[in-house]
Amino acid sequence: MIVGIPKEIKNNESRVGMTPAGVFELIKNKHIVYVQSTAGEGSGFFDKDYVAAGAEVLDSIEEVYARSEMIVKVKEPIAEEYDLVKAGQILFTYLHFASSETLTKAMIKSKAICIAYETVEDAEGTLPLLTPMSEVAGRLAIQQGAKYLEKPVKGRGVLLGGVPGVAPGRVLVLGAGVVGIQAAKMAAGLGAQVTIMDVNMKRLRYVNDVMPPHVVTEFSNEFNIRKHIKTHDLIIGAVLLKGAKAPNLITRDMLKEMRPGTVIVDVAVDQGGCVETTRPTTHQDPVYIIDDVVHYSVANMPGAVPYTSTVALTNVTLPYVLSLASLGWEAACEKDASLKRGLNIIAGEVVYQQINEAFGW
Repeated sequence: MIVGIPKEIKNNESRVGMTPAGVFELIKNKHIVYVQSTAGEGSGFFDKDYVAAGAEVLDSIEEVYARSEMIVKVKEPIAEEYDLVKAGQILFTYLHFASSETLTKAMIKSKAICIAYETVEDAEGTLPLLTPMSEVAGRLAIQQGAKYLEKPVKGRGVLLGGVPGVAPGRVLVLGAGVVGIQAAKMAAGLGAQVTIMDVNMKRLRYVNDVMPPHVVTEFSNEFNIRKHIKTHDLIIGAVLLKGAKAPNLITRDMLKEMRPGTVIVDVAVDQGGCVETTRPTTHQDPVYIIDDVVHYSVANMPGAVPYTSTVALTNVTLPYVLSLASLGWEAACEKDASLKRGLNIIAGEVVYQQINEAFGW
């Protein structure tokens, strides 16, 4: 199969769909790989590295889309790419359709085969292609949150770890999935007091077993959330409903109950956000303030650490890419039930029910 790896053109997105090592494996299996020139530079991989791995480097994104049977990338196509996607072409990437009706309609119109990383689901119910980016985003959420708690950027002026004689900062994590656990781990490592909330008692029991004593668990409901937002310095939105829009756990009116300079990092922004006032931001302009509450909601957080993210992503996507390339999408999905769950749109038809539910179709 002919596999194309275009350069990401979303704002400040420096990741690339595959490392040279991944390309080498595809070439070894008799596939053809086209890589757009400079596609990997932001992640520390250069054209010469891809050429050495056996790929052919093409000058333009138009060429890559036009000559490829499967497109492997990181982020969903943006408006400039909509018309480049061809009928029958496999598009394998993060898509998050439930958060964008415009994108969904564009891909329906394209009649491409859209397979979303974030809905590939194994027999245990985990999301193997979302997990590594969730791990990165969860850890990065604390790193960014700690920075924006500083007074020069309008935060509360709190050091998360505290110092002798001064209590540490307090972190509230909404969701005990991969993002939430990684965020709690990082915050606890800095010495912060952490409260992690979820509606799944099995997850809370797990957190209680593996985390240190200064990470406490609590069942998530509106009453408890309202109680904690008054006293916590940093709030991490880490809620995920597979393939569906995130619920608004923090509403606009709740902001007035928070202390000025409280920071919200909404990692769920890709799925619409779990905070009502969330809107997607970029690494170039990452924060905004509403009711004296600092909002950080960058839609491609792992793009801030592209080398780590690209290697981690290729580690998990490569087996699926090899299967799709060797067998074709129909046979590959028939053989692998987890990959089949990644099918979102097939030749103009939405086949993932949560997308229809998100838009009331």
